Amino acid sequence: MRGYQGNETIGALTGTCAAATLPPMQTARWRFASLALALVLLGTGACAAPRPTDSGLTSAASGSPDGSGLQTPGGSSGRSSPTPSSASSSLPPASSSLPSAPAPGTTPGSNPTAAPTPVGSVPVPKASSAPTPAPSAPPTPQPTAVPTAAPAASCSAFPSTNVWNRSVSSLPVRSDSATLVASIGLNAVLHPDFSATGYGIPVNVVSPSTPLSPVAFQYADESDDGPYPIPAAPAVEGGSDRHLILWDRTGCRLYELYAASRSGSSWHAGSGAIWDLRSNQLRPDGWTSADAAGLPILPGLVRYDEVAAGAIRHAIRFTAPQTRSAHIYPARHDAGAGNATSLPPMGLRVRLKASVDISQFGPQARVVLAALKTYGMILADNGSPWYITGAPDPRWNDDQLHALQQLTGADFEVVDTSGLTNG
Repeated sequence: MRGYQGNETIGALTGTCAAATLPPMQTARWRFASLALALVLLGTGACAAPRPTDSGLTSAASGSPDGSGLQTPGGSSGRSSPTPSSASSSLPPASSSLPSAPAPGTTPGSNPTAAPTPVGSVPVPKASSAPTPAPSAPPTPQPTAVPTAAPAASCSAFPSTNVWNRSVSSLPVRSDSATLVASIGLNAVLHPDFSATGYGIPVNVVSPSTPLSPVAFQYADESDDGPYPIPAAPAVEGGSDRHLILWDRTGCRLYELYAASRSGSSWHAGSGAIWDLRSNQLRPDGWTSADAAGLPILPGLVRYDEVAAGAIRHAIRFTAPQTRSAHIYPARHDAGAGNATSLPPMGLRVRLKASVDISQFGPQARVVLAALKTYGMILADNGSPWYITGAPDPRWNDDQLHALQQLTGADFEVVDTSGLTNG
């Protein structure tokens, strides 16, 4: 048995491979020794490795094309390739593409010693510069929007279709206009009954959270019971009329008291009225309010915020010394001195003549006069002639307001409103 081993060794030294072929009767130990020597000879290039003749023997490294367990780096090494033989006929030429890399995540356990793939032999995919799009998520359902409550500023004094807010600039002049104007005061001056120093009817802005107070009325049969949202220290008009105006802009309601007074924690008034400012509904015919004409007061006040905004878009409240014991639409009540037709009835609408030049007045006065041309003024109470009512505000320019007294009754005319109603 040693002779065969000697023959293999001699064959390797002489460069021949004849001794590498083993007789069939050799034991397995000698066959493995001979095979190892043959592999050494193959690695030195002395000869090509023959296919084993023992049908029970497999390649020592079957994961490679030539059975050696090494990938031939085609063209990447200075070492010469072995001469192809019948055992290596499946090896692709050096210029051929090498087998594809295993799929990602697959461990190449059958070829643990494989050499790195040469650069350029197998195309390496470039990473995409664009990010991989994320799976589209289904749209998140949005909650149904809850209608937002209207802001306080949207609560105007009655709808635009209310007669307080309707233009009378194109209505005809009443046939008895001259008589009625003379009765009020042809030469009496126009007088602003409000100022920067506190004259006027103040407006208290309240809310649903303002404490409610019961009020005892002198004329309870024509008053709205209440209760009324009265602040702890409300602003009340001075003088004998003592009007108390409470404007709930959130609830869009108006509460007005005439001759309001407090005794301890109790409130008393001559009369009172509550108005829904979103409605055109009038009071019952014959009922008073906080005003003698049975009308609301707030819609007829000259307010600074309107003047500052550049326009008053409603009629203005005014008074006259004597009135008839009668009222016309929209008034609901009268407090007259007789039935003389020369006396003006409550609810009378008067406007500044279109021919009057107002360009020389100051900005605040011009806004007032422009409103008197378009919307006019409504007779609402007994008082001094041509007194127009407003809310006090320290921002008023009293010099400009006093300039209104340049106008007299002669600059006005009575409007025929017989066809003018709410809605």
